[in-house]
Formats: sequence, structure tokens, C-alpha cells
Amino acid sequence: MSRFARDYNVLFLEEPIRNDTPEPWLDIRDDEGVRILVPRLPANLSEREAEEAQRALLDGYLEEEAIKDPILWYYTPMSLGFSSHLRGSLTVYDCMDELSAFHGAPPELIERERRLLNRADLVFTGGVSLYEAKRPLHPSVHAFPSSVDIAHFAEARSMTEDPEDQAAIARPRLGFYGVIDERLDVALIDAVAQARPDWQIVLVGPVVKIDPALLPKHPNIHYLGPKVYDELPHYLSGWDVALMPFARNEATRFISPTKTPEYLAAGRPVVSTSITDVVRTYGNTGVVRIADKPEDFVAAIEAALKDASDPERLRAAADHVLRDMSWDKTQGRMRDLMEKTRNPRGSAPAAPLHLVTSDAAPAERVSERAAPQPVRLRSGFDYLIVGAGFAGSVLAERLANGLNKRVLVIDRRPHIAGNAYDHYDDAGVLIHRYGPHIFHTNSQQVADYLSRFTKWRPYEHRVLARVDEQLVPIPINLTTINTLYGLNLTPDQVEEFLASKAEAVPEIRTSEDVVVSRVGRELYEKFFRGYTRKQWGLDPSELDKSVTSRVPTRTNDDDRYFNDSFQAMPLHGYTRMFENMLDHPNIKVMLNTDFEEVRNEVQYDKIVFTGPIDEYFGHRFGKLPYRSLRFHHETVDQENFQPVAVVNFPQEDVPYTRITEYKHLTGQQNPKTSVTYEYPSAEGDPYYPIPRPENQELFRKYQALADATPNVIFLGRLGTYRYYNMDQVVAQALATYSRIAQEEQRSEAIAQAARELRAVDTEALAQKVAGLGD
Repeated sequence: MSRFARDYNVLFLEEPIRNDTPEPWLDIRDDEGVRILVPRLPANLSEREAEEAQRALLDGYLEEEAIKDPILWYYTPMSLGFSSHLRGSLTVYDCMDELSAFHGAPPELIERERRLLNRADLVFTGGVSLYEAKRPLHPSVHAFPSSVDIAHFAEARSMTEDPEDQAAIARPRLGFYGVIDERLDVALIDAVAQARPDWQIVLVGPVVKIDPALLPKHPNIHYLGPKVYDELPHYLSGWDVALMPFARNEATRFISPTKTPEYLAAGRPVVSTSITDVVRTYGNTGVVRIADKPEDFVAAIEAALKDASDPERLRAAADHVLRDMSWDKTQGRMRDLMEKTRNPRGSAPAAPLHLVTSDAAPAERVSERAAPQPVRLRSGFDYLIVGAGFAGSVLAERLANGLNKRVLVIDRRPHIAGNAYDHYDDAGVLIHRYGPHIFHTNSQQVADYLSRFTKWRPYEHRVLARVDEQLVPIPINLTTINTLYGLNLTPDQVEEFLASKAEAVPEIRTSEDVVVSRVGRELYEKFFRGYTRKQWGLDPSELDKSVTSRVPTRTNDDDRYFNDSFQAMPLHGYTRMFENMLDHPNIKVMLNTDFEEVRNEVQYDKIVFTGPIDEYFGHRFGKLPYRSLRFHHETVDQENFQPVAVVNFPQEDVPYTRITEYKHLTGQQNPKTSVTYEYPSAEGDPYYPIPRPENQELFRKYQALADATPNVIFLGRLGTYRYYNMDQVVAQALATYSRIAQEEQRSEAIAQAARELRAVDTEALAQKVAGLGD
């Protein structure tokens, strides 16, 4: 807020203080440019009376200062109890914690948050996990993980004098500062203290909402009580290792502890439990160690103490991690979002006032509910894009950036990225909700385009199949044959071996024909028939040849699943890539929104439809057949589960087709691992168009309808009923954009010619127009 105060008048309304004052009054002071308002209330007021008093004090101050249309900034929905009547130029919900998960949370908190989300123009979250939880609830949610005042905490690196109450404590010292409440794993602290009585554990902070008598008491545990912000570097300077022994419960599920970068700025190695945002942000840095079980936590501290013995290396690594964690950058990004939201056309506003509210006292349940805010149409959208997967998102970005079009993207799911959506699970492992998505392409144009929005982690996909109780490479290669048959063939010999197994097929029409003609019926039965029957619900003899034609057969020992020239995974995941792609002031995203809900409610000129084409036309000719999938996600308490990312199970007596272990894809380090079992299904979301002649005939009927429907473009797997890979969908969207851009240029050229020739005779005009073609 002190940074916002450089450009705005900032009011910060503190929690009320109750004492023996006979009447409510407002205590006003200034600190670093921020005006702080502290309501002083009589102790005997009820909760409702306290809210009414705060409302009166706030209204009186705003009227006295002639403040109108302030920016309203909420840290807690409870503040609506005394401010719900205010209407400002902008409302920001700065959601720093999942407050409803805290012990003793007011029962009305959830309802008030629902009201605040309806009112808010922007939602900021204090971490990525919290962002993922709130994103489905509001169309404009933005993650702002903890920043750090590096200079303040870096003072600990050069301090040599201990605070008086810490000076007599022996070394090594393991320190923690923060509120000691239900978020702290006191049992873990107790176990560490007992396991290593020679280690001294220093706990700095107030004890809140838990009985102090229940805290562990040992000679090597030292409770030093609360300290002010300026004192923290002095205590940090005397610690050998900084601790974050958080319990893993509802209160810590979404936290993104600010103390992590503060500890690192002080040059201290950190040991933390597996808090999701800590794991995903710092787990691979080498300066933050992760452990949960007491014995593992002790081992991690021992390793951290070794790290502390090389302070120069430790500090260099910490500085690298902290290089972009600046409050100035955070405040700048927030301000840009606020100004774009308040002034979408870029007009320069007069300096407004921020009203900033902090945690408020609980109040009685409020029965009224604010009406949802309508979509800000900015006089309508040029394009309504249905679906926030690859097809819709790529085209939205190109239209917004390339042609300055105003685009509304909607999706019925609570997230962007379509089937490529990934997120961190409770163990801190980045998983793909809808099964593994491996990016590969031979198109340099597609790779270059996506590289604008992500860095890449090199990755070549390898798959094993469990056949005859062995794990062997798939696609079939030299190693597969030698392992299955106990042979030691050379590439030339294996080619002869497969030729001897292959069966002549007069005309290759089906998926069975493709495989049998290449490798024979025995390998077809082992690898393809059962898998295909499970995947498609049909025998390969009933499926088009395109299904198994995608899988090659090799006579060398190349065990890569794909041969493409570009193979990699988005470094920070697909969802982050999509967020970057859609981060444009001309693009608005609405989630949990069905097309039918808005098609007649929102102003737009054209539609891009990436959903099922038959659904757009109300299934006029019947439903197009699809296969669906069901996913069972599971976290395993071991570091590794299988030797590669994907293991296939071709046997028909195994209900799932494959198991995916995601850490192979992401390169994450984590004491646990997460896997997904994949079950094909006839019911559920449409995933794979079923390639059969009668289905293509049905699609052609819908294609004819689409061709006759003006101002609607159908894209993607579902919009064109094609089994596309991700890169093919991106290429399709880019090609569609090129066509749109060319049409725009041609229309503008015609319009310009008309403008120039208004005063010219008819013959000259006809000659110029004729030169433009049809």
C-alpha cells in the first residue's frame, strides 16, 4: 500500500479496537504515505451495533473529505458488513488466504465472499493454489504470489549481534517466525526436538487460537513471543536453518507463505513441509528442502545445515531464486490491471482514492445479496469464441493482438486450456486432469508461435507396454522383439523376422489390416487388439485404418514414441501457457458459462465454435458418436511408481488402458508421486471422434449446415469432427487467422479504393475494382 500511495490517496481501515470509550470515534494517523483509520468502539456494543458504528464512522469521514467513487479494496469479505452500501469506481478483492478454512471462521464468511465475488471487478490471490481455487468463481482472477522486501531481510546477512532474548541460546539454531496457530504442525516440532536434543528450535510469534498448554515443552524449544517487522532480520541473522513446519490441513491448503522469500533473502536455507505453493515454486531450487515425516524432516535439516556451511553458494542460489520477486513489480502489475479495467479505452484518469479494508469483526448473517455484475460489453465484441482450449485460445490471441479485435472467450468448464489443463495436486505434483498431453510437432511455425507464451523443457516421450508379464517398448522396435522372443537380432534380421510374421492383405481398409500386414497376427493380438477394443469399444476390424496407422513399427532400437523434430513440454505447464496467451486487454474470459446462456445475451459480430458441431445445430440429424474417458488420479507415497511416463496395458482383462506418472513429464522432484489410471468409456465428455464411414456421412450433413451458416467458424477436434493432435489444432487456428486477416485486408483495400474514387468517373472506378478480383 505504501507503493500505491506514491500515486493514489490511500485509506487503510484497520480492525476496530474496543475499549472503555463512551462513543465511537476514529483514530487517524499517517504511515509511509498511507492514512490509517482505526475505529475505537465501546466494548459493550453487539456485533451488529459494531458494524453500524463502523459504517457511520466511515461514511462521516468520506463525506467530510468529499471523497466520491473511491476504489474499494477488500482483504476480507467480512468488511462488507459495514461497507456494502458503497459504490466505487472499481472493486478489488485481494484474497490472501482461504479464510473460511481457518479455525473459528464466522459462519457468514462464505456467503459474504459470494457477494463480494459478484461485486468485484478484479480478484487478486496470494498464491497459485488459491488462484486455482478462485478462478472458476470469477472471470478476472490473477495470481500474485508473495513478494519480498529483499533489502530489509538481506540485512540479516551482515548482522552479528544477537537480540538479547536469543543470545544465550546454543547452536545450531532452527528458527520459525509467524503466528503459532492451527497451521503449525506442533507434533512435528515435538518429534524433531526429541529426535535431536542438541538442536535448538526458536519460535518467534504470538500464540493464537490454540491453547499454549498444548504446545510441546522441551529444553531445546524456545518461545520468544511476538516481534515487530523491523526486528525480524535480527533474529534471522542468528539462525542456521529457517523452518516452515506447517501442518497439512484445510487451513494450509492454499497458503503461499511470504516467509519463504524472506528467509531466502536473509541467506538462510529453508526446510518446509510439502505445502503445495512452496513445492511448486521452490521445490527444485536447491535452497528449500521439502519433507513431511519426522525422520525425513530431520534428514532435510541435516542437509540444510551442510548447505549453511557454504554461505556464498547458498546466497548466490537464493539471489537467483529471488531475482524477480519485487514488490515494485507486483504493485506495477496490479496497477496496470486496475487501470485497464477502469479505463478499457486507455483514457487517463484523475488520481483516485483507494479505500483499503482489513479484517473486520464477525457480524450477524446478512440476508440480502448483491445482484451479479453484468458483463462489461464495451459496445459489444467482434468475436464470441466458444471454448478456451487450443483452437479457441490461439485464435483469440491472434485476433486480439494481430487485428485489435475485441474477443469474448467462454467455456462451460471452470478453467481454461481445455483438455490440456494441468494443475498442482495436493501433493504439489503438476498433473494433467484429462490424461497426458505430450507436445510434439514438425511445424516450426507452430513451435515458434507457442514459444511466445512459454519456455520449454526438452522431453522425448517413451512408452512401455506390459505384455507377457514384461515391460517392452511400444511402438514395436528391435528391443521389443528381442525381449519378447529371447532373441539377439540385428536391425536387418528383425526386418526379416517381421516380414516373416506379416500377412498379406489384399486391400488395407481397417485398423486390423494395417497391423496384420506389418507385423502379423501374433503381435497384433499381443499389442493392438485388446487395447483398441478397450479404447474404442470396437474391434480393430470395425475401425478405419487411420487409427492404427498413427503408430509406427521400427526395426532399430529407437524407443521414442514420436519422431517429430520438436518435442518438449511447457516449462511451467500448459495452463500457464494459456494464461499468457489470453492475457490481453482485448480478451475477456468467462468460465462456467454455457453457450446457450449467452448466445442471445451478449453483443457480438461473429462466432468461433470449438464445441461439438452437432451440438451447435441442436443434434438435428442425431448425435455424432464419440468415445470418452474416465480418469482416476492417485497420489502414491513413494518417489517413483514406474520407469517411464506412460505404461500401456493391452490385455482386455485389465479395465484401464494406461497409467501415467507425471513427474517423468515435468522433471519435478518430490518425495511423493502422482499417477492417473485411464478408463475408456462410451459415456461422458466427447474426446475422440469415432472414425467409421457412417459417422463421416453424418458429419457431412452437419458440415453442409455449417457452410450455409454465415458468421460462424467451426474449429478443433469437436468443431470439425477430426482426430487432431495439439499441434494440428494450433496450425488450424493459425491458418484460420491468416484467412481472416487476408479478408480484412482485402475488405479494407476495397473500402479504401471506394473512398479514393468517389469523385472519379464510373469507368475509372470499374477498372480499379476489377483489378481487385472477385
